[in-house]
Amino acid sequence: MATENTHTSTIELDEGYGQVTIADEVIAIIAGLAASEVKGVASMAGNATRELIEKLGQKSLSKGVRLKVEDREVTVDMNVNLKYGFNVPETSSEIQDKVKTAIETMTGLDVTSVNIKIVSVVMDNDK
Repeated sequence: MATENTHTSTIELDEGYGQVTIADEVIAIIAGLAASEVKGVASMAGNATRELIEKLGQKSLSKGVRLKVEDREVTVDMNVNLKYGFNVPETSSEIQDKVKTAIETMTGLDVTSVNIKIVSVVMDNDK
């Protein structure tokens, strides 16, 4: 049987029926989807390897998201492509709020920081 190399976080439930284990990839997907919902976000920005994988047809929902999970606390680092014309501080603040809320609500983990790096500005094709 193959061993699993995915880092996970375990959540203890009060009911005592067992453990719930969440892969870090799932937390990263939650973060990426929450950020993508913010008006002004063009896309998440990944590294060259992830970009190549996407071109081959395997879309990564956690693209541009890195996590550090320790003792039920999560630190999130995100690379974001912003649409031209949107206020960077306001949009970044909204991303931070949505990501923090989504992770805490869906997993019960505490988010200590959401660090945003704007890596590109994208022009809207309609203009």
